[in-house]
Amino acid sequence: MTTTHDSTAAAISFWHEDAALTGTPGSELPGDTTLDVAIVGAGYTGLWTAYYLAKADPNLRIGIIEKEFVGFGASGRNGGWCSAIFPTSFRKVASGSGRSGAVEMQRAMFSTVREIGSVIASEAIDCDFEQGGYVSVARNTAQWARAQGEVRAWRDWGFDAEDMQLLSREEASRRVAASDLHGATFTPHCAALHPAKLAGGLSRVVRGLGVKIFEDTTVEAISERRLDTSRGVVRAEVIVRATEGYTADLPGAKRDLVPMYSLMVATAPLSDEQWDEIGLRQRETFSDKRHLRIYGQRTADGRLAFGGRGAPYHFGSRIRPEYDNDARVHAMLRNILTEIFPSIGGVEFTHAWGGNLGIPRDWYPSVGYDRRRGFAQAGGYVGDGVATAHLAGRTLAAEIVDLDDPVRALPWAGRQSPKWEPEPFRWLGVNAGTMAFSIADRTESSSGKPSRLASSFWRVLGH
Repeated sequence: MTTTHDSTAAAISFWHEDAALTGTPGSELPGDTTLDVAIVGAGYTGLWTAYYLAKADPNLRIGIIEKEFVGFGASGRNGGWCSAIFPTSFRKVASGSGRSGAVEMQRAMFSTVREIGSVIASEAIDCDFEQGGYVSVARNTAQWARAQGEVRAWRDWGFDAEDMQLLSREEASRRVAASDLHGATFTPHCAALHPAKLAGGLSRVVRGLGVKIFEDTTVEAISERRLDTSRGVVRAEVIVRATEGYTADLPGAKRDLVPMYSLMVATAPLSDEQWDEIGLRQRETFSDKRHLRIYGQRTADGRLAFGGRGAPYHFGSRIRPEYDNDARVHAMLRNILTEIFPSIGGVEFTHAWGGNLGIPRDWYPSVGYDRRRGFAQAGGYVGDGVATAHLAGRTLAAEIVDLDDPVRALPWAGRQSPKWEPEPFRWLGVNAGTMAFSIADRTESSSGKPSRLASSFWRVLGH
């Protein structure tokens, strides 16, 4: 986040309005430039890759090329969950790497949350990081059955209550007093944070390590060891594509990742009495067990920041600023949050925003480096990118400088997701899935029975 774009940034999300965001003014690419490593995208993936590269080899000439400014995309406007959630099931990971690979992938995600907290502390990044864990409540009998099944699955894969536990209604209510509570699952491997402040803090740190960040510079084409940009040609021994939800804007990449929109709302600060009733005393992040995902946190200044899916996928993988706002979805989110916490009825909602995230065809993130071509990429986090992007950046850096690091052997390294179908099949399939999950949630809420429709779609996705 930079002062050059403060007026533009403030309109993007609640997070970008924070007065503490006083980053270093950005600079454009000065013209034709030669680097050792050129990174496309100044979000978490690009920033963490630059951080670990600069730490591993301070002599590398590293540059990040960003179309807008640091933290413009999902990295600056997300829900602020630094979680160990990996968006692909154990079974799916194990199908390509064996049981041990699936377990190691999850263990790596656990350690990543701790590592991020350690770096934030050691580099003095002020981003409201607090590891209070993640509580996912069950609010009908179908969701409660799903919660019990999830914990059984964790046990089957060798994880104990220190990693995931089932909470009774009474235990759950001590963490979050949601309405219609049946129980919950809880994992300590999640922290709440301020996403734009994390992006801004990382940019300050990597600049201090000698990394150049070039903003207001559009990458128009990526070829072998070359970037054609709106402000000149960049030549580099290694090109890193770290564009996540904006990947579809690059030539030839429309079917690599689907840009799906996730929207958010935020309340005015709540009173102490309201927080006494709601809970979240350790700033636990929270959701419920519906299929169409929701997510929330208690912000450091005492608000509820809450988001969810439900916005449509736009034909041809189109990305437009106007898609960041959808009155219907924002109203839905306000209604859901008020249903979960009736005590906030009448509270003012002060902000509404959104942005896109990247979804691969198999919902399986990947990270890879082709040394012969000098091309690296990571992404497809399906909305769980705060911690996953860190692990990706650390892995890419280890690959590029050939470090002896066990992260290089994790199952997602070196794999590639299939491309999405051409239109109109992509539009039909993605929006049909969103509609199916919405219908399934309504059916489960009224009947209390698990939805066969949702189960069928999850099977199609390979989960």
